[in-house]
Amino acid sequence: MHRSNKLIIVALCTSLLLPLTALAHRTFLMPTSTVLAGNAPWVSVDAAAASDVFFFDHMPLKLDALQITAPDGTAAKAENPSTGKFRSSFDLHAVQAGTYKISLINDSLMASYKDHGIAKRWRGTTDMLAKEIPASAEELHVTQVQGRIETFVTNGKPSKKALEVTGKGLEMAAISHPNDLIAGEAAHFRLLLDGKAAAGVKVTVIAGGIRYRQKLDEQILTTDADGKFSVNWQGAGMVWLEASTNDDKTSLSAAKERRASYVATLEVLPQ
Repeated sequence: MHRSNKLIIVALCTSLLLPLTALAHRTFLMPTSTVLAGNAPWVSVDAAAASDVFFFDHMPLKLDALQITAPDGTAAKAENPSTGKFRSSFDLHAVQAGTYKISLINDSLMASYKDHGIAKRWRGTTDMLAKEIPASAEELHVTQVQGRIETFVTNGKPSKKALEVTGKGLEMAAISHPNDLIAGEAAHFRLLLDGKAAAGVKVTVIAGGIRYRQKLDEQILTTDADGKFSVNWQGAGMVWLEASTNDDKTSLSAAKERRASYVATLEVLPQ
């Protein structure tokens, strides 16, 4: 059988095995490398939403809310940013020794309402809400959407300064360093919501390469009372980690509900 036909069959079989909730597009940041060394360390990063993790088939993510924290805690600059059909890309010149945190941060509003009986949906900022949704809107429901998509890159020896949490939204506090993950060794993390333990939150872990296997092989974990969870890596490679939660603790007065999510791309190295 021709190789391309085999890939199509694998993709179709995989889609049939996935639950409907898993077919939603997944967002991620994908670095060319997470561990660097040398006098001129560069890394390129892609930002996308796709049906399979780390495969580009849907749409690029905007880089407007990109934040890069350098090892000393200062802001680092993304170089050569560009946006194509399926991905946005940028380069990072990791000149400082230590760990960089690369984040795409979203804090916006999402609304559903009826305008003269016609159901409509809207997304934007607080300032845009009053301008773009008519005062006559019926059944208006506004949700605050907080999202954080991250990956980590270390030049030389891992450091911790850039890993400090902000206390806003859903975040991952590293117990195990995110650039020191080894296949066969358990890693430990903690989820925080507004700086406090996020207990009872489901965490999904999926290894890259699902396009080429017939089983998703996802791990579904749950944080304990202190927000902690542990991952037993199934092998070396790139890994996608996601968690989300809903509550009514909004920071924007127009919203009555909040959806907070966290996504991280991690690399697990062989022993």
